[in-house]
Amino acid sequence: MLALSIGSLLPFLRDTYSLDYAFCGLIVSLHSVGNLLAGFISGTLPLLIGKKKSILLFESFFPISVLLMLSGSRPLLVFAFLATGLARGATSNYCNVKINSIATGMAWALNCLHACFAVGAFLFPLILMLFTGTNSEHWIYACWFLAILGVITCILYYLIPEDEGQKDNKSEVGTQREDAFGFFREPLFYICTSTLFFYLCAESGVIGWMITYFKDTGLLNPNLSQITASILWVMILAGRLMVAWLSTNHKKENLLPVMGIGIVVFFLVLITSKTTSPIIIGIMGFGFSMAGIYATTVSFAGELIKKYSLAWSFILTTASFGSIIMPAIVGMVAKNFGISVGLSTIAVALFIDMICIMKLVMFVRKTSRD
Repeated sequence: MLALSIGSLLPFLRDTYSLDYAFCGLIVSLHSVGNLLAGFISGTLPLLIGKKKSILLFESFFPISVLLMLSGSRPLLVFAFLATGLARGATSNYCNVKINSIATGMAWALNCLHACFAVGAFLFPLILMLFTGTNSEHWIYACWFLAILGVITCILYYLIPEDEGQKDNKSEVGTQREDAFGFFREPLFYICTSTLFFYLCAESGVIGWMITYFKDTGLLNPNLSQITASILWVMILAGRLMVAWLSTNHKKENLLPVMGIGIVVFFLVLITSKTTSPIIIGIMGFGFSMAGIYATTVSFAGELIKKYSLAWSFILTTASFGSIIMPAIVGMVAKNFGISVGLSTIAVALFIDMICIMKLVMFVRKTSRD
């Protein structure tokens, strides 16, 4: 809820403080920049001050940033959106590493974690609607609600026990620094990073431009266009739960290629359809297929992440560039050739991602045989 609330709050901020579209675009980009920076900083900072102090520092940005949004000051809004991105990236880093340390390489555990992310993303817009009702000025109560959640979350992170054998002390820090960059010699690092990079290209491109595409092309009426986002998140949640369950009975090497083919096929259905029913089928299939790719790919790198303390930071930071680059590419192409052509460029990223998935699976199977 905290990490994915800014998209829902932005229209209220814009109306209340008379913000122009250029400034709104700037602060949203700063959120993405913060998310990108956190992927690296939150991986290196624990080597200096310890994991517990590091996550508490970043997590404190959430309640502080939400309250700063009530100020209306542009400089404070700039800091608030950058800080929410830092907190979001650090949270993702910490949770993925923590779950991987508990259930190393187990795709079902990581998919359950990411299903929780989807629940938060789906619930907050509904909670915001309850707060605002017929009075849009009540959005400030939603901010106070988020601030309280932020404080509660800090308490929860404080209560999480340290990993066995990973207490904060100088001797361990020195040990962790030895051969900290050894993952650069691992082919698995590059394959997983490429898979996640192109996946995030597609995810951010579709989530960022899908509603605009349907509105501007007139393929769906405005109300239905808005609902498509909820449909997508519901299917993402269902897909993550399904993959988590299937991962307990089937090899993840068999599941991931099916997902890779699915995102390509259903995206082509989405962008080539001209009537409501096949469009909705395309959205549902795309959300369901993409749901487990991220977590399952991370699970393949589980041993790598556990072995090298900085590996996940570099994977996350590099892959996150995809979520920044692709929406801009879609926008530039749409400006010159129309939104339909712009959205279609995502198909290229999806096709490359499918190839990366196949390469990853073949590499893992070959390694396991050797």
